[in-house]
Amino acid sequence: MSRVRTIVLLAAAACSAAAARPRPLAAQTRLLRTPSVSDRHIAFAYANNIWVVERAGGAARRLTSFQGETQNPRLSPDGRTVAFSAEYGGNTDVYVVPVEGGQPKRLTWHPGADVVQGWTPDGASVMFASTRATHAPSGAPRFYLVSVSGGDERAMALPRAYQGKISPDGRRVAYRMNNSWDEERRNYRGGQNRPIWVADLKTLDLVSPPWQDSKDVDPAWIGDRVFFISDRDGVANVWSWDTGTKALAQVTRFTDFDVKALDAGGNALVFEQAGYVHLLDPASGQHHVVNITAAGDFPAMMAQWKDVGNRMTNLALSPTGRRIAVEARGEIFTVPAEKGDVRNITNASGSAEIWPTWSPDGRSVAYFSDKSGEYRLYLSDQAGLTAPREIVLPEPSRPYTPAWSPDGRRIAFHDTRFRLWLVDVASGKATVADTDPYFKGERSIIPVWSPDSRYVAYPRRLRSLYRAIFAYDVQTGEKHQLTDGLADATSPAWDASGKYLWFLASTNYALNSGLLDMSSYDRPTTRALYLMVLAQNEPSPLLPESDEEAARAGRAPVQPGRETPSRPDSAARPRA
Repeated sequence: MSRVRTIVLLAAAACSAAAARPRPLAAQTRLLRTPSVSDRHIAFAYANNIWVVERAGGAARRLTSFQGETQNPRLSPDGRTVAFSAEYGGNTDVYVVPVEGGQPKRLTWHPGADVVQGWTPDGASVMFASTRATHAPSGAPRFYLVSVSGGDERAMALPRAYQGKISPDGRRVAYRMNNSWDEERRNYRGGQNRPIWVADLKTLDLVSPPWQDSKDVDPAWIGDRVFFISDRDGVANVWSWDTGTKALAQVTRFTDFDVKALDAGGNALVFEQAGYVHLLDPASGQHHVVNITAAGDFPAMMAQWKDVGNRMTNLALSPTGRRIAVEARGEIFTVPAEKGDVRNITNASGSAEIWPTWSPDGRSVAYFSDKSGEYRLYLSDQAGLTAPREIVLPEPSRPYTPAWSPDGRRIAFHDTRFRLWLVDVASGKATVADTDPYFKGERSIIPVWSPDSRYVAYPRRLRSLYRAIFAYDVQTGEKHQLTDGLADATSPAWDASGKYLWFLASTNYALNSGLLDMSSYDRPTTRALYLMVLAQNEPSPLLPESDEEAARAGRAPVQPGRETPSRPDSAARPRA
């Protein structure tokens, strides 16, 4: 662009008509979080508020209407009161509200975050976790009790506790000792994992279920059995452990989405999975989805104007440089270099449009959209005036870094599984060209087309975890390793003539080749720019140059005395 200016992009973030109108009872509401259960009701968090519904399901009632965050509802043992954490006063504190609704009552006032865990068996006090007693930058939580009638909080005997519940007899507590930096990380097997601990509140004796290294969370009691969530089979499911017989059993066997939250009450368990609330019978192990609808006026679901100028990403320059295509808040815009208007070529607020790329002739923009439920490739005219063409991709995945070939016949991209795809634009057929076999916290298998559209260059990891530059021949399907793998090579770029391939490489990458290896912390990686000559008979443009005498250059020697004198001004002197 010849000049820099501030560009304000406005997008209408309108919800779809189906989401805006009230839903019939048969259409279940999803994303219902942290459910709790009693003999008659189920309480849960949804849209930053606390809701309650009959245990059999149906239309839920909203207990709170706060614009801030409310979380972790817990029904009392008698089912008459809901305890929860909220930010009514600007800080996360403990509140209680009748299950029929009414004015919430605040129980804690400390500036530290107080997160509700459950109740004492008699229903007289609420147990919560708080870091209020520690002064470290990342405080360690412990359990406290506060009476529902108000008063001072009382620290429980456990010196450190993050998540748990008191047993029905009030003598024990099942809990997680520490939190982790990423609660949602699936199959984490690091040092932040701990088993579920069951502590005697008088003797402080500890017992725990059999455990190796799985992530076990959210314990809940039914009699003498502790139910908890564990990913020891690869997916987070509900497990149980009998504190008397020491029998460990798997209760649910989901293979798709993890179980997220678990609670017990009214001789039943509830948990969240795939956005639904499930009710589980502990005696039979059978569970079912509770049909729940939550209807209301949700400000975040209403159409709004948004300034997305500071949200631009994945910029793509047009072939002439007169426009750029950008992704901003799930829309694709084209922005002029100097004159003209910003164009929203997708206008699809109900879906995510990502990763634009221009066709070589500048007439079309390709991008990905999940409007169908899975990402597909779309080809739109650059003005966005006609309906785009849809290309269905064979395997659902999240796409990245599309690149249109110079001849306009193919589009290359890579996906979540580090596979390099080639899409034939005419037929829409997509094939896998190669796969990066190792993950190291970054996506570097970015395709780059050769000027003649025959080859795709890309970096790919070797068994050493170093990257080498590869070239895929679209005519033969052959893959060629271009660098020797003794240095970590990335970011290939073709010379416009097609004679050379530029890339970056590091010769001090060794200690950085592993993922999360602390030995690399004080070893910064440096890279240099390299050039590769692609043809054997092509001379390097970087060979040393030297001014030499004519004889040394292969010319015939000149006899002494017959040299033609050279005058500095002879070329400029006019002739008569």
